[in-house]
Amino acid sequence: MNPIISDNKNLAQAIRFYFRLQSKGHTHTLSFFYRPSTNASFCTESKECLEYQLVCKTDEYEVRHYSPTRWVSTDAEAYFMGVGAAMAFRRLFQYITGANNAGKSVHMEMTAPVLVKIPEETQMWEPTIYTLSFPLSAAYQDQPPEPTNDKLYFTEMPEMDVYVRSYGGWMLSVTSRLHAHLLTKELERVKAPYNSTFHYGVGYDSPLKLLNRHNEVWYVAEGDNTNLSYF
Repeated sequence: MNPIISDNKNLAQAIRFYFRLQSKGHTHTLSFFYRPSTNASFCTESKECLEYQLVCKTDEYEVRHYSPTRWVSTDAEAYFMGVGAAMAFRRLFQYITGANNAGKSVHMEMTAPVLVKIPEETQMWEPTIYTLSFPLSAAYQDQPPEPTNDKLYFTEMPEMDVYVRSYGGWMLSVTSRLHAHLLTKELERVKAPYNSTFHYGVGYDSPLKLLNRHNEVWYVAEGDNTNLSYF
């Protein structure tokens, strides 16, 4: 489910991305990388972390390429992201610890990152539907056990490129929105095409970790350097 892209293809993506931004007046220095990332610097609590290839990097954000993967997801309606994420996380954690048709006989490892899909258009006086997703571990990518909770379902993340901004501390509604705003401001400045209907809040750490936490904001790239489908 996660084939590694060749160096030549990754280099071609970086070159296309670079010249597209240069043609639109982008003046930042871009650094190119031709190898898969191991996430070793910030994905330290999970045995399995979602792999990606770093296409290029600026002072403000990264462009990453992700291969197709299968996730287990659930939706939660809430006024605040933290409340909805807590409800959804509980359901997903119950699934990997036995609330599935294989029961306690199957031990599914906690994986990273955890994705929260956040709609861009929200109203303070209306609840929002947040979608929380865990990547399924490698052993269950092809044939995961079925959830016993009918609020859980499987989703397929297609091959895609994403713009990524990283930050520390806690992934709260206000901090997630702040860094989403900072990322979109930069993407608009360089006229980089992206899906503006939603973004992902991305967490790598358990609530018990107090220091050196790592969070991200993702926007799905659009245009000639990406598959336009997404979940």
